[in-house]
Amino acid sequence: MSTVIYPSPIFGPVHSRRLGISLGINLQPADGKVCTFDCIYCECGFNHNHIPTLPRPTRTEVGLALKEKLEEMKTKGILPDVLTFAGNGEPTSHPDFAGIIEDAIWLRNRYCPEAKVSVLSNSTFIHREEVRNALMKVDNNILKLDTVDPAYIKKVDKPAGHYDVNSIIEGMKAFEGHLIIQTLFMKGTSDEGENVDNTADEYVLPWLEKVKEIAPAEVMVYTIDRETPTPSLQKATPEELDRIKNMVIAAGIPCTASY
Repeated sequence: MSTVIYPSPIFGPVHSRRLGISLGINLQPADGKVCTFDCIYCECGFNHNHIPTLPRPTRTEVGLALKEKLEEMKTKGILPDVLTFAGNGEPTSHPDFAGIIEDAIWLRNRYCPEAKVSVLSNSTFIHREEVRNALMKVDNNILKLDTVDPAYIKKVDKPAGHYDVNSIIEGMKAFEGHLIIQTLFMKGTSDEGENVDNTADEYVLPWLEKVKEIAPAEVMVYTIDRETPTPSLQKATPEELDRIKNMVIAAGIPCTASY
């Protein structure tokens, strides 16, 4: 099993299937993972296997590192398409998340005004006013909703604390369309031998109904791309993803699929 722990606070640029040339911003420690989910498909591995000893980078450290990297990229004539908050865990859990977003937008405007600012979030902190306000300022507010089935969430996403999917959905509605829903579809079994296939209508149709209620600007459906800590997982097929994508588009919502 091979998993990835990203440098902090800046990594890349990398080529994202969904976002283009992406400069990563990791608000978690460089030597471990801090996340409110413990997804069985996470490329960073399980939380208990990557307990950090280093602190999170400070707001000042993030700003300085991002400034230096953007200056370097501008000198080389290679600017990012997107500044992406991702990495070793949930970015919105950082205590200075809102201020860091302000800094990133200011630096983007100065060095690469054509680039988008994106946040990949599992949605667990969108109930916090300062987080919600910060996410309203970014170009791509990408929020995870793998399913609306509580039992599936418990065995696949494995929230670390209390997680009420209906409250998450209400929080998503509060963005009034300023969000992109990101959903991972896969097949196979968990380490406990439980079926984790969420590509069938049993999961897709209830999910689609909630997506329509949320009315996002876009939906991104995707599948496993890198090695996971659970070796028995399998990719959803292009045909399965296209079927789901076409159902979303038929509902009047733009949708992309990454295979």
